[in-house]
Amino acid sequence: MGLNLESKKAIVAEVSAQVAGAQTIVVAEYRGIEVGDLTQLRAKARQSGVYLRVLRNTLARRAVADTAFAVLANQLTGPLIYGISSDPVAAAKVLHDFAKGNEKLVLKAGVYAGKALDKAGVQALASIPSREELLAKLLGVMKAPVSGFAVALGALAKQREAAAA
Repeated sequence: MGLNLESKKAIVAEVSAQVAGAQTIVVAEYRGIEVGDLTQLRAKARQSGVYLRVLRNTLARRAVADTAFAVLANQLTGPLIYGISSDPVAAAKVLHDFAKGNEKLVLKAGVYAGKALDKAGVQALASIPSREELLAKLLGVMKAPVSGFAVALGALAKQREAAAA
């Protein structure tokens, strides 16, 4: 059953709203993926804050027209699933990780910061640690000198107590 004009306008408006707040869009071909696997992919995307949707390519072209993602328009052919995220790495990471375990999902292209990415570019973007991982590493680096100082201070206190006794 085809979509009527109002449904198409609603879909374009919804996707345009997602694109307006996005930093990254990743596109993958999903031909032959079973429904259960697609459901798992959607669940992982939701957990990562990625808007994941199967769209008609003509509607996607309209949604990205006149945006930084318009460079993607010539890549939109075939049965595609779109990952859109405000986190620069999340969409690439979700689709890349799923593609590693399911050869039927083929990464096709993406856009980050207005620059078109090919499959290798999307894979490189997916290899970058997420924001949470980077913050955790930064916190660990910042915490190390403080904890080392506390240990040294404790050892000095024990040494003075032993000398006083």
